[in-house]
Amino acid sequence: MAPSPRTLVASDLDRTLIYSTAALALTMPDELVPRLLCVEVYEGKPLSYMTETAAALLTELGEAADFVPTTTRTRAQYQRISLPGPASKYAICANGGHLLVDGVSDLDWHGRVTTRLAGECAPLAEVRAHMEATADPLWVRKHRVAEDLFVYLVVERELLPEDWVKELAVWADSRGWTVSLQGRKIYAVPKPLTKSAAMREVARRTGATLTLAAGDSLLDADLLLAADRGWRPGHGELAEEGWTAPTITVLAERGVAAGERIVGELLAGVGSPVAP
Repeated sequence: MAPSPRTLVASDLDRTLIYSTAALALTMPDELVPRLLCVEVYEGKPLSYMTETAAALLTELGEAADFVPTTTRTRAQYQRISLPGPASKYAICANGGHLLVDGVSDLDWHGRVTTRLAGECAPLAEVRAHMEATADPLWVRKHRVAEDLFVYLVVERELLPEDWVKELAVWADSRGWTVSLQGRKIYAVPKPLTKSAAMREVARRTGATLTLAAGDSLLDADLLLAADRGWRPGHGELAEEGWTAPTITVLAERGVAAGERIVGELLAGVGSPVAP
């Protein structure tokens, strides 16, 4: 009997596996709301959750496969999260800009990424200056630079002009950058800065022969396409655009219920053969 393939599972975190209070989407009657586990605390306050069932499934997943948390968060933001299950040897932060090995950034990987960015897209300072010059203080709450790799704004979503995001996306695209709107955050990220490249590096190091992935945003699309199989929830940027591909499973669930379904699907996919 042929051995089961070694499986790498790379999953986005926010609005894929873990959810803020605003993103939980608890539309069922109160008495039917699933029990929740807090997995992130910030400044003494609970911030992110998953269902207890999802937490149990994630523990099983961590024991059955190489589970790699994969996020656009900075390293400091990621380290606030306490996921259930075995500690992951690898984690991908800053949209692939940092590859953590046992919690420490791999300097060789980071150097390779920054060298590529310098040669393939407009400098961060140019993009930051454009966003600061064109964004209206009426709806911008914060300007942030993440890990000296990309830029994001925290905005009042209800006041945000839709055309501004579209115009920014066109401007950024011509300079080798991608724009993504996720909740109250608008990200501008260099196109060569990808989760998929970091996932492939981890697969090379672990010898994984099967890769599974999950995500909800435009910044997850390359990750999902790079994996043998991918899952996306019924909410988020990709759902709003109706995005899919032959290897992608589109789920109907939204909010924290989608997170639970995704972990279950990933666990069921571990070791499964992929159709040619």
